[in-house]
Amino acid sequence: MAEVIGLSIRQRATTMEQLEMQESKGVGGGSTPPVDPTAGVTYTWRKLNVYAPGKGFFKKSPPFHILKDVSGLCDGGQLLAIMGASGAGKTTLLNVLTFRSRKLKIEGDIYINGRPVDLRTIAGVSAYVQQEDLFTGVFTVKEQLMFNAQLRIGKEVSEKERRKRVHEVMKELGLNKCADTRIGIPGRFKGISGGEKKRLAFACEMITNPLLLLCDEPTSGLDSFMAASVVNAMKRMTSMGKTVIATIHQPSSEVFALFDRLLILAEGRVAFLGTVDLAHKFFSRLERPCPKNHNPGDHFIYTLAIKASKEEECRQFVHHACDSYRDNEGLVNDQLVESAMKPPAKDDALASIKLPKSPYRASWLNQFTAMTRRNWLEQLRDPVVSVVRIAQNMMFGIIFGLIYLGAGEWEENLTGTQVLQNTQNIEGVLFVFITNLTFSFLFPVVVTFSGVMPLFLREHWNGLYRTDVYFLTRNLVELPVFIVGPCCFTAIAYYMVGLRVEAQYFFITMAILTLNASVSVSYGYMISCLAKNYQTALVLATPLTFPIMIFGGFYVRDGTSPVWLDWIKYLSWINYSNEILTINQWDGFNYTIHNDTIPVGEEVIKQFGFETDDFYTDIGALVALLVGYRFLAFLFLLFKTRR
Repeated sequence: MAEVIGLSIRQRATTMEQLEMQESKGVGGGSTPPVDPTAGVTYTWRKLNVYAPGKGFFKKSPPFHILKDVSGLCDGGQLLAIMGASGAGKTTLLNVLTFRSRKLKIEGDIYINGRPVDLRTIAGVSAYVQQEDLFTGVFTVKEQLMFNAQLRIGKEVSEKERRKRVHEVMKELGLNKCADTRIGIPGRFKGISGGEKKRLAFACEMITNPLLLLCDEPTSGLDSFMAASVVNAMKRMTSMGKTVIATIHQPSSEVFALFDRLLILAEGRVAFLGTVDLAHKFFSRLERPCPKNHNPGDHFIYTLAIKASKEEECRQFVHHACDSYRDNEGLVNDQLVESAMKPPAKDDALASIKLPKSPYRASWLNQFTAMTRRNWLEQLRDPVVSVVRIAQNMMFGIIFGLIYLGAGEWEENLTGTQVLQNTQNIEGVLFVFITNLTFSFLFPVVVTFSGVMPLFLREHWNGLYRTDVYFLTRNLVELPVFIVGPCCFTAIAYYMVGLRVEAQYFFITMAILTLNASVSVSYGYMISCLAKNYQTALVLATPLTFPIMIFGGFYVRDGTSPVWLDWIKYLSWINYSNEILTINQWDGFNYTIHNDTIPVGEEVIKQFGFETDDFYTDIGALVALLVGYRFLAFLFLLFKTRR
C-alpha cells in the first residue's frame, strides 16, 4: 500500500495542471483528464442483511432488521451518493462497508474487484470520513495533517513528499488561510470554524490518496458553497479513477448535479440504484415525478419519507417503490453485481497492491515519536489541568499543615492521656495524607481515556497507531505531574505538622506518598478504560474506591473484618501505604516520662496490627499494584479496540 500511495503522490504533479484547468471551468465542463483504469476499484455488496440485537435484560425482544437484502456496486471513477430519509439505514450500510459495525449480526457478501473483502484489505485500500469531527484541539490545521501524513503514509515516501502532499490537500480544500490556527477545544479556547473542521476531517482522509473513499455525510454543517467545494474535491478524485461512496443528507441542486449514481434507501431496503437520469424516470413511473425548478434530492427523499400523520400510507408506497425497483431495475443491477463479483481475468489495481501484514503503515518507533510529541504539545499548550493539579496539592499541603500544625511535636512530661491524643493525631495526619493524595489523583484521571475514547478508537481503527503506543505515551507524558504534585505536598505539610525531623524519615514519607499517588493513578486509569464513557467512569469511581479506603488499615483493624471480605485489603494500596508510614513514623520511637522510657512507637504499631517486618513487603506490594492496575487498564483498552 505504501508503494502505491507514494506512486500516486508523485504522479499527482503530472495531473495537477489538468485538474486546475477543469476546476476553473467547473466540474463537468471542459476536458477531463484521462482516467487510469487501474487507479480505482469496484466495490460490490450483495444481499446484505443487518440485525441489531434485541433489547431487554430477562426477556430480550426479537432482533431488529435494519438492512434488508441490500445489494449495490460502485465502479472506479464514480461518485455514488447514498440517500434516504432519517432511519433509512444509510450510516449502517456505510459502517458495514467499512467493517466498523459492532454488536450487529451481518449476513451477505462484500467484494472488491471480484475478491472477498476482509478488514485488512479494506484498511489497506480505503479511507473513511466520519460524520463527527474529532481532532486534537491544541494542534494547528497543518500540524494535524502532518501528524496524519507521518502515520498514514508509508515510510518509503520521503518527508519532503509528505509535506508537498499536505500543502496540496490544504490548497484543494481551502485550508491555507487557517493552516497555522489551532483547531480548538470547545469550552476551553476557540479555534477554527465548524466548516473548516469538516474540511479538515475530509483532508485527513484524502492525505493518503486512497483508491476507495467512503464518507458519512461530509457536507453536514457546511454552507452551500463549502458543501459544493467538498463534493467537488470528491469529484476530482473520481476524475483520477478513484471510487467514492458517500451518504448525503439534503444535497443542494448544485451538489446533486455532481453525483454519478444514486443509491436511495427506504425502510432498510433499496428503493433505487442507478444514474440520476434513470432516477427521474423511475419516480415518473411511480407517478411521483420531480417538479420543474425543484431540487431532485429533496424530492426523492421526501417522497420516500414516513410522514407522522400518514405512516401506514407512506409505508405502503415505500414497499411499492422498493418492489417496483426489485422487479425492474433491480434485476439488471443484480446481474451487474454478480458479474463484478467474478474474479478478474488479469491483474488490476487491487492485485498490484502489496497489503501490509500490519494495519499500521508507520513503524512502532515512528508511532511512539509522533504520539509522544502530540501528548507533550497537549501538556504545554493547554497546561491548565497540570498547573491546577500541582497548585491543588500545594494548597492542600498548606491547609493540612495549618490544621495539624505542631501535632507531632512532643512536650515534656505529658500525661498518659495526652500521649494517646498525640499518637491519635499523628496517625490521623498520616491517613489523611494518604487518602487526600489518593482521591486528588484518582478522580481527575478517570476521564483520561474515557473522555477521549471516540478519538482514540477512530485513529486506531484508521491505522494511525497501536493501542500499546497510545497507552504508553499517555502514561509517560503525564508521569512528571504525578511526581511533582506529591513531592510539593509532602515538602509543605511534613514539617508544619512536626513529624520526625530526621531527613531519612522525610524522604521515605515523600517516596511512599508519591508511590501511593501513582498507584491511585493506575487504579483511575483502570476505571477510565473499563467505563464506556467519562460519565460512567465518574459514577463508577466512588463505589469502586470506597472499599479500598475502608480496608486501608485505619477504620477496620486487620483480622476483625468478615472472612469473605478480607481479600479486599490485599487490593488496597491505602492499607500498604498506611502500614509503611506508620512503621516509618513510630519504629524505634520512645518517650520519657519522669525518667521512665515508654516504647510509644512499638505500642502504636501493635495497636493497628502492623508488623515492622512487613516494611519492604509492603513496598513490593505497592509496586505490584502499580503495575497490575495499569496492566488491567491496558487490557480493558485493548478489548475496546476489538472489531
